[in-house]
Amino acid sequence: MFLIVRNKQEAERVYDQYRISGATVEMDLAQPEKLLKWFDEIRPAITFNLAGYGVDPGERDESGYFEMNSELLKYLCSAIESTSNSDWDGLDLVHTGSALEYGDAGGNLIEDQETKPATPYGKSKLLGTQYLTEQCNANRLKGITARLFTVYGPGEHKGRLLPSLLDAAYTGNPLPLTEGTQMRDFTFVRDVADGLLRLGLEKSQESVVNLATGQLSSVKTFAQTCAQILQIPSQNLMFGSLPTRPEEMIHTDVSVETLRKITGWTPPTTIADGIRETVEWESERMKDEG
Repeated sequence: MFLIVRNKQEAERVYDQYRISGATVEMDLAQPEKLLKWFDEIRPAITFNLAGYGVDPGERDESGYFEMNSELLKYLCSAIESTSNSDWDGLDLVHTGSALEYGDAGGNLIEDQETKPATPYGKSKLLGTQYLTEQCNANRLKGITARLFTVYGPGEHKGRLLPSLLDAAYTGNPLPLTEGTQMRDFTFVRDVADGLLRLGLEKSQESVVNLATGQLSSVKTFAQTCAQILQIPSQNLMFGSLPTRPEEMIHTDVSVETLRKITGWTPPTTIADGIRETVEWESERMKDEG
C-alpha cells in the first residue's frame, strides 16, 4: 500500500500514532507531472482519493478549492487510464465526495437528485464528482464517488465537535455550542474506511453513492450522548451560546439504498459505541505517549 502525503515527516508521526502501515510517498498534488510519473512507475491496481481542500478552517483560498477538489480529478483519471491493471476485478478509483455537494437541495438526499451546492467547497467537490462520472460513462475507467457525511472518531482535527467534547471532559471547562438542532448523519470513521474498501471491491455500475448510516441525529443528541459517557455535567454544555453557521445544510433523510444494493451492507456502529471506541482509543494513545 502506498500513501501519498504532503509532508512525509508529519504523516509518519500520525501513522505511528494510529498504527497505520504503508509506504509513504511525499508529493505535491498540485504538480500533475509528478503524479503521472509516479503512476507510471507504480501502476496501482486501485486508487482511493481522499485528497481535498477546504475542510480545515485555514483553507479558504478560492483557487485552492477547485485546484484540489476538481482539477486534480482530471490528472488522476488520466494517470489511472494510462496505467490501469486489466487483471484487477475491482474498481480503478474510489473518490471521496461530500454531502455539501447537495447543498440547499433539501428533502431526502438521493444520489440522482438535483444538487444545489451553496459553498465553494461543495461546488468544487461536485465538479470533481461530475468529471469522474463522465469518465466512467465514457468507459474510460471504473470508478465511484462516495459522498461522506458527518464523519467522527479517532484522528479528528482539534476544534471539531467530538474532540471539543473530549477536551471539555478532560479540563472540566464549559463548552460553548450552538442550539444543536441541526440533524446530521454521524458516521464512525472506521465504518467509512470499511465502506470505501467494500466499494472498491465491487463491480458496480453506479457512479455516486452516499456512504452514511441512513440515521439522522441532532447535534444536541450527539453532544448529550457524549456527555453521558464522559460524565460531563449537563450545565457545562452551553447550548445556544454560539450562532449556527449560515451554510448548515437542512434536509430530512439520507438514502443509503444504493450503498446497500452495491455492498449488501450499511455502517453498523451506533453513536454511543463510536464515542466509546474513540475514548478507548484516545486513552491508549495517551498511555503510549507517556
